[in-house]
Amino acid sequence: MIPKEILQKVRHIEIRTKGLVNDLFGGEYHSVFKGRGMTFSEVREYIPGDDIRMIDWNVTARCNAPFVKILEEERELTVYLLVDVSRSGHFGTVDHFKSELAAEIAAVLGFSAVKNKDKVGLILFSDHVEKYIPPKKDRSHILRVVREVLFHQPEGTGTSIQSGLDFLMNVAKRKAVVFLISDFLDDGYWRSLKLANRKHDMIGIRIADPAEKNLPDMGLIKVHDSETGDMFWADLSSTEERNAFSQSITNKWEAFDNECGRSRLDVINVGTDADFVEPLMTYFQRREKRY
Repeated sequence: MIPKEILQKVRHIEIRTKGLVNDLFGGEYHSVFKGRGMTFSEVREYIPGDDIRMIDWNVTARCNAPFVKILEEERELTVYLLVDVSRSGHFGTVDHFKSELAAEIAAVLGFSAVKNKDKVGLILFSDHVEKYIPPKKDRSHILRVVREVLFHQPEGTGTSIQSGLDFLMNVAKRKAVVFLISDFLDDGYWRSLKLANRKHDMIGIRIADPAEKNLPDMGLIKVHDSETGDMFWADLSSTEERNAFSQSITNKWEAFDNECGRSRLDVINVGTDADFVEPLMTYFQRREKRY
């Protein structure tokens, strides 16, 4: 039986995110993520102004009057949420843990997909794939997805984006829309990411906390690495040490952004210190103009 506090948290996220979907994301999602093509719907009599290329000559000959084919978009897509649940997600110094923000973003994307009659699947990974939920398209399914992202307790101690991507390539046989939600604090995944980006419509969502780049002056503190389990001392009273750490993070993200540009991978940057609505909407609007 699911504890009451978990149901309340999931319900709170549903209320918040469904409002966003109805007010903002529903139309944006539909216009940005197109279906697989056009499929035949019906025929009707020709009306002046119709495209003569759409005339159905077989029906026209039988009825001795011009008829045209009516096509509609083959709308249904499959959307995969590939979510990093490693222990670095249990970190946040402002409004949310990174894992909480990931759950809200997954909910918005999931409800947007279901609103447009698309199927949604979930892959949770740490240093290995921890859970796979095959694609479906109903409300109860999305609530389960949100619950898993929010409350899943990882067994793995590290992060392997590569393992999640390799699993995706095995289960997703047809082209899908894939949102990779992670803080991207990992290495050695670019080959798998490039392969997945060629096959699927990949969008990265990078979640960061401001303290990861700009450490506050907290004096001499004992630091626990949640992924490796290592403990070490850090002298955060040292401006030089804080600046060195900040520069190393800046260099890491610049290298990441450069590689995204070379690989033509779209990435949306969101932070625990700001609402995720604006960066997602900005991306959707920019992408719609591009396509």
